[in-house]
Amino acid sequence: MPTRRSTLALALAGGAAPSLARAQAGGEWRPTRPIRLIVPFAPSGSNDIVGRILAESVGQILGQAIVVENRAGAGSVIGTEHAARSAPDGYTVLINSAHSTVPAIVARVPYHAVNDFVGVAVAGFSPHTLVVNPSLPVQNATELVALLKANPGRFNFASAGIGSGVHLAGELFRSTSDVQVEMVHYRGGGPAVAALVAGESQFGTPTMASSIGQIRQGGVRALAVAAAERSPALPNVPSAVEAGVPRFIFEEFFPILAPAGTPANVVSALGAAFRTAIQQNAAKLTEMAGVAPRAGYETPEQVMKLVREGVEQYTSILRAAGVEPQ
Repeated sequence: MPTRRSTLALALAGGAAPSLARAQAGGEWRPTRPIRLIVPFAPSGSNDIVGRILAESVGQILGQAIVVENRAGAGSVIGTEHAARSAPDGYTVLINSAHSTVPAIVARVPYHAVNDFVGVAVAGFSPHTLVVNPSLPVQNATELVALLKANPGRFNFASAGIGSGVHLAGELFRSTSDVQVEMVHYRGGGPAVAALVAGESQFGTPTMASSIGQIRQGGVRALAVAAAERSPALPNVPSAVEAGVPRFIFEEFFPILAPAGTPANVVSALGAAFRTAIQQNAAKLTEMAGVAPRAGYETPEQVMKLVREGVEQYTSILRAAGVEPQ
């Protein structure tokens, strides 16, 4: 028996009228005004890029504009708290790849990462990268580690904010490489990469989405992808294993969430729309952001299970590295 998703795919492929496609994706709930997609970071970071790729398609499916709203600050805490406290009516959703890292590294979080949200979809997964300002006299990860060890505390690390995935990836690199560096926290992945390009900070572990453009253009030099294998988006950049930093394995995922208490039929409609948009934009997500969608996150329970396991995994990584919540 065909599923609702397969029926939608056939309708879209067959050139069904937009209103029909929207009705099939929307289920029982139909939005009557624009929906806010909260990005708790500054523009040009990974969540902003992924959110904007999806927003247009989701808006077409639901028949209402998806307005991306950047609420940066405190490593995503400010924007995420705003989303958690918003009315659970379907008109506010959140995309936050740092959602599971924040509880692992921030001592007092003003919301509960699991209990205060309901899962909508997962936009995809992407490894972080290890990059340096091109003026830094290193050509590979081994040379970077040697330089940092020879000059403890001299060089700056560009973080996307306390509690961000970039911060956690940096702590993982610092502990597994046994180096001492100065952490500089910016207001998101975009500003952190801009600081690397400008030379304000000398190295970092940005998300692929926020750094891939500058890597391709030469604004930063990529030394490794934080994965066991090379990424199709950056085929010429060695994996962490190849680069000689085999314990630097770290990927982010992009959960899309709604406030807890959002009615089940509303969550269902949002989930169907976002999953369809993710499928439609899979090639663009990979090419522009290095983000690869994966199957297996079709229900709110599956999304929140990923979030919960992420909190546990990241907490374990940090405690093993001797890092306590700040």
